[in-house]
This record gives sequence, C-alpha cells and structure tokens, in this order.
Amino acid sequence: MVRTMSLIRALISTARMLRHTPRLADGLPPDDAVLLDAPDDRLAPALVSAALGEYEPAAKLLATTRESAEWENRDRYVMRLAAFAHNRDEWLGRWLAASPHDPDALVVKAELGVRRAWESPARAELLRETGPLIAAAAEGDPRDPVPWRIALDHARGTHAGHDAFETLWGEAVRRSSHHYGCHVAALQYLSARWHGSHRECFDFAEQAAADALPGSLVKALPMRAAFSELMSGDGLTPVTTVTTGALGTTGRTTTTDRIDAACDEAVLLSSMYAVGDPWPAEVRNLLAYVLVGRHRWDEALEQFRLIGPYATSFPWTSLTDDPLGQFLETRDGVRLQVASGMPLWNRTDRGRPRGHYA
Repeated sequence: MVRTMSLIRALISTARMLRHTPRLADGLPPDDAVLLDAPDDRLAPALVSAALGEYEPAAKLLATTRESAEWENRDRYVMRLAAFAHNRDEWLGRWLAASPHDPDALVVKAELGVRRAWESPARAELLRETGPLIAAAAEGDPRDPVPWRIALDHARGTHAGHDAFETLWGEAVRRSSHHYGCHVAALQYLSARWHGSHRECFDFAEQAAADALPGSLVKALPMRAAFSELMSGDGLTPVTTVTTGALGTTGRTTTTDRIDAACDEAVLLSSMYAVGDPWPAEVRNLLAYVLVGRHRWDEALEQFRLIGPYATSFPWTSLTDDPLGQFLETRDGVRLQVASGMPLWNRTDRGRPRGHYA
C-alpha cells in the first residue's frame, strides 16, 4: 500500500511538471539570450580596445570614475580590466610605459598582481611581494577606496592579524563608509574559512546592512554571510542539483533563521531595481543560489526572472567550471520544482474538456 501511494505521488508530481513547466518560462530569456558577466555600455568599449592593444579608452573610463568619485563603478571596472589583463596585458604594459605614475594604471596593476598571486601555489609569498604595488596605488589618489579593498584581499591571503585588518578597514571606510567592495573583502576576511567565524561574519554583515542606505548593495551583505555558511556545510547543503531532491538543511535553528532573514532582506533590495538591471545582477544571482539552498523555489524563480539575461560567474563557479551551464541548469530545475508543487488542475479547469490546457 505504501509503495502504491509513493508511486501515485510520483506520477502526480510528474504530471504537474509536464502541465506547468512550459508556462513557467514566461518572463525568462531563452537560454541562448543569457550572457555571462556581460560588461555594461561603458566598460565594453574599453575591453574591445584593450583586445586591440589600446589602453586609452580604459584610461579615460577610470579617470572619469576617479574624478567623479564613482567608487563602486571604479571598483567593478578595475576588477574586470585586471581580469582581462591576466591573459592579455600588452595594453596595460603600454599604458604604464606611457604614464608610469598614472593612479588609474597603478590600481589596475595592483589588482592584477594580487589576482595572479592568488592563483599561484606560492600564494602567501607572492602576495607579500605585491605589497609595494598596493602602496603605490593607494598613494596615486588618497581619496580612492579601491586600493584599500585590494589591501583587504591581500591581508586575507597573507594571513595578516586582526590588528592589521582593523587598520586597513579603518582606512577603507574613512574613504567610503558604505563601499560595497570593501565590505565584501572584509566579510571574506572574517569568514570561518579564513580568519573569523560564522558568528563574527554574520554579526559584521548584519550591522553593516543595518547602517546602509536603502537600495545600497551593502544591504545584501548578510546574504553573502549566508552563502559562506552554505559553502561550509554548517548551515545548508551546498547546491548541487535541484531536480533530485538532494538539497536540505542542517545546523541550528538560529543559523537557518539568520539565513532566511538575510534572504528576506536581499529579496527586498532586489525589488528596488528594475528587471534585467545589470547593476544588481551578481547580488540577484547569489540570492537565487541561496534561495535554492533553502528550497524557496517560487522566490528563486522570481529572482531568475529579475536577473533577465545577466548571469554572473559568481556564485556558480563555486560548483563548476561551467558557470553559465550551471546557471541555466539551476534555472530549469527551479521551474520543475515550482511546477511540481502547483495544483494539477485549477478551479477554472473544472468542466473543461479533457486535454484542454490554459
């Protein structure tokens, strides 16, 4: 009898998926329209020129962000330009040769040096050698918080003590008290994986979010703390696939309560931005990931709709070397989960001829 009932439930769940999954694609861009880490309209021309060996558009872009104190944009552009230079740095070499003391070239050079050191087996030793690069970038424009974000990443990799971390953090917030990149770097330092604990990480994130202005991406910091705990396995089972029922939760109730509260705050933040806005794309990708980990399927599907075509490597690279494929697979899996939980027939379907689909 039990076996028969299990079979019936499985059949009903399959019927729900077949009936509802196609209509749940409404509002989701087709797979071939989804872009991975797409640059915005300002960055794209600089990357195209860099591919041709020309540095002037990148120099102009970063100079504009510095002169107008667009620190959040500046940080994002520096990271993307350094990532591009990791394999194709001829344009950066020409820039430094032409203007060796340009503060914009120096900050890209520092970010690139730290990025390369992080990927080496001799990470700690090579990171220590990048200290002068970061110092030169910080001296380039004393107002700029971006070199201090790089310094916080550097401190994490060199196992700097908490006193050194506090000093760097003080310098960062003195320049931009709600700078998202600096907050993320500090949160990573304080995570259990590095030099803190889950409690310390959450405490820092929740306080920063409480102090942040409405609409600030810092409001999503507790969700990043939730992700850190998810990946540790202490609070959630890491996301692997959403079609096998393998996801679950473990750990203390207080932990899952904090994770759910972090998700709630991030959902509210996400709702303040337009559908398909590239600015909060990474936050929305991460939110979808964590919502899947909490089995909050309907909310995860809504985030995929809000993401539109803007998939981001983070957090999907934590699972695979194919982040776009993982994004699309997870999105499809969430649709299946939502469909399997919907009623097989709506009230409005009663009396309709069999086989009629709304």
